[in-house]
Amino acid sequence: MASPSPPSSPQAAASNPIISAEALAAAAERRNRENPRQQTAAQLAQEHERKQKFRRMVNPGIMRPNPKEQALSSLKVRQTPSYLVFFLVPTLLKIAENLLNEPDNPKYQQFKPTNTAIKRELIDRKGVLEYAIELGFRPDVENFQPYYRWHKRHLEDLQVGTEILKEFMEVHKREEERASVSKLTIQEERRAAAEKVKLAYMDDRKTKMERDEMERQARGARASSSRPDGPARARIAGSPTREAEMPGQGETLTSPPPYEPPVDSD
Repeated sequence: MASPSPPSSPQAAASNPIISAEALAAAAERRNRENPRQQTAAQLAQEHERKQKFRRMVNPGIMRPNPKEQALSSLKVRQTPSYLVFFLVPTLLKIAENLLNEPDNPKYQQFKPTNTAIKRELIDRKGVLEYAIELGFRPDVENFQPYYRWHKRHLEDLQVGTEILKEFMEVHKREEERASVSKLTIQEERRAAAEKVKLAYMDDRKTKMERDEMERQARGARASSSRPDGPARARIAGSPTREAEMPGQGETLTSPPPYEPPVDSD
């Protein structure tokens, strides 16, 4: 019969501590994050197709059937004033970011479709609810109340879908900035053209005024050269003038005597 092994010493117990399964899993997950495995070609192709699917769900899936402002409102976080208090409107990006930051928080794992803001931003807009379902939300009922709950097994879908939302919003932001710069450039060009026309008009007026002044001076010079000088004007002024006299001036013409027929001598 084998003798029982002697009890281990405190030093041996300290050198071989008992490690829980949770600690081992956490260490393995940490190693995977620090040293990610290199994906195969098939895995890369699958991930690319998943991203493309999310991209198509955003545009044209959400952007085409909805007015632009409404579609952007449902996709991104925005602030809306209500009674002078600002509150965040729940949108796809906000819901996804909350879940990524706190995936175990029950508050972020569900939303109620009957909520006014949720209904307006996620339910009534075409394509938005479908995107939320692709992120991992599924319909559920609790105490006769409808909910959409997220399941943790869809974590990879949530990560990819959130990445595509951020990508789309970044692209949209750059497009808006370029459009704003282009609009400013057009306005500056119009102002420059208007200023150019104004300067040309002022130059034309100045040129016309100068031309009119030169013509006025030329007319004055011609008028001065056509008049005789002082002595000539004096001689002309001192010469006597003879009035033309008509013959018979002062006489009046009378009518001829009346006609008398000749008298016969017989």
